[in-house]
Amino acid sequence: MEIDRYERWFMTATFLMICGAIAALVISVVGHQASLATPAGRVVPSEIDSTPPFDDPGLHQTGPGEYELVLVAQTWSWTPNEVHVPAGSTVTILATSRDVIHGIRIRDTNANVMVIPGQISEVKDVSFDEPGTYWLFCHEYCGIGHQGMSARIIVDE
Repeated sequence: MEIDRYERWFMTATFLMICGAIAALVISVVGHQASLATPAGRVVPSEIDSTPPFDDPGLHQTGPGEYELVLVAQTWSWTPNEVHVPAGSTVTILATSRDVIHGIRIRDTNANVMVIPGQISEVKDVSFDEPGTYWLFCHEYCGIGHQGMSARIIVDE
């Protein structure tokens, strides 16, 4: 079978572009040391209410200016749905889900994680320097009430 020279040139150019794209992807992943997040632990969704720390959701002080926020997601709400944090605090968020996949996204912070049933998701070193209200939104579609699934983190002076 004979291949036209223009078709051969096009196939060669396409092959080189694909190889270049793969090389760029590998270089960027290795260069940025990208890796998949691993769960901070596991929990049985039906036993969340009796499994520490999810048996006492909320904000807990762990040191001077350091807090741990324990969240439980369920169709279409967060427990707790409002917490008060002092300005200048650093918070570690621990979250899990009772039912389906949810997500945590807090604008103007580094908090962006999936919340999967059976897994404990952790976001470390979330800083709340400026007083005001920070909204925590679910960024994974979780059903018909997804658009209203939010919580408030109120940063006090």
